Amino acid sequence: MDNPEWARILQHMEHRSDILIVGGGLNGPALALALAQTGHSVTVVDALAEKVRKNAAFDGRAYALALASQRLLDAIGVWEKVEEHAQPMLEIKVTDGHAGAGPSPFFMHFDHAEIEEGPMGYMVEDRHLRRAFLEAMAEHAGITEISGKTVVSQDITALGATLTLDDGSTLSGNLLVGCDGRRSGTAARAGIKRTGWDYGQTALVCAIEHELPHHGIAHQFFMPPGPLAILPLTGNRSSIVWSERSETAKQINALPEADYLQILRPRFGDFLGDIHLQGDRFTYPLNLTIANSFIADRLALVGDAAHGMHPIAGQGLNAGLRDVGALAEVLTLAGRRGEDIGSTLVLERYQEWRRFDTASLAMATDVFNKLFSNDNPLLRMGRDIGMGIVGSLPGLRRGFVREAAGLTGDLPKLLQGRPI
Repeated sequence: MDNPEWARILQHMEHRSDILIVGGGLNGPALALALAQTGHSVTVVDALAEKVRKNAAFDGRAYALALASQRLLDAIGVWEKVEEHAQPMLEIKVTDGHAGAGPSPFFMHFDHAEIEEGPMGYMVEDRHLRRAFLEAMAEHAGITEISGKTVVSQDITALGATLTLDDGSTLSGNLLVGCDGRRSGTAARAGIKRTGWDYGQTALVCAIEHELPHHGIAHQFFMPPGPLAILPLTGNRSSIVWSERSETAKQINALPEADYLQILRPRFGDFLGDIHLQGDRFTYPLNLTIANSFIADRLALVGDAAHGMHPIAGQGLNAGLRDVGALAEVLTLAGRRGEDIGSTLVLERYQEWRRFDTASLAMATDVFNKLFSNDNPLLRMGRDIGMGIVGSLPGLRRGFVREAAGLTGDLPKLLQGRPI
């Protein structure tokens, strides 16, 4: 194998799998594991180098996993690797008001005790999830992982899909799946257009350490510039997702740590005692972007590649994992029937399953953000009264709790905790 000519030949040999997945973040590996468990061979291409992903330190990023998403992770063998790092979300408190002036007397309070299934969800740090996915994929013989390489072209024919990587090597399969984010190269190369708009808001993301325990309570505080989410992590720590007008957010994020905290504190309040930053700070521009089609010839889009929405309800990753569960189920059942898993007939079942649910969620987050991210006195009165009504009616509260836990709608089997 020391022969350079052999190395050159091997590099340009075509590697074939049943399914090619572009994108190694979270949705891509989740789909790979779900499909490999049902007998498919899968290749995952990730632009990030493996050592970068494996050695990630705490940087403040974390995800709110709905209970249904936790069930999927359990079903594909990932949850056992992150469970000790997960913080259950036992309650959610939603309030409205101004920074430094305290919340409105009208609020919504959701408690996991109103459903029988368990916590509404869990907070898990990004570093733990990524490492768990890497370990789980490495343990599965049906998964080939290619890291540190980017796709430069894709070719779709009636027989399959072929990818060319930046080192000249090629990969082929029956189906290509794009899990490569809102600016999906997979979608762009397939000519799939997107619909959406910018919110003029930017999310400031960080983690904080606080004096007092959070007791597993998540808080959502709506202010005119945008919402502030305080999400419990393990220990006396919380993840912050704080939306501001984009220009304001840019100025805030450029400040030294002490000045950054000085602006955050009146918005955060003192209910958890003194606070300190932990890890890095990030900003993410907020927009709505939905692919005009989730499928093309021998191609499907999953997660942000198909739909990116406002994080107001924390449903970004959860919506992506619903895509994972639905696509894995559609492909597996089609394969068992002897169908071509890359055929348009099969892929249309996936799109039909996920498109309405995604459009409804995107519309709900869009309307909710516009309703709350303003200081119109009539709208303030209406939404405060609405929160008071929801908070006082057990049936409505229970419905919201089940929605937050991801237990509503036409759930794929993996999100029910059942094998395909």
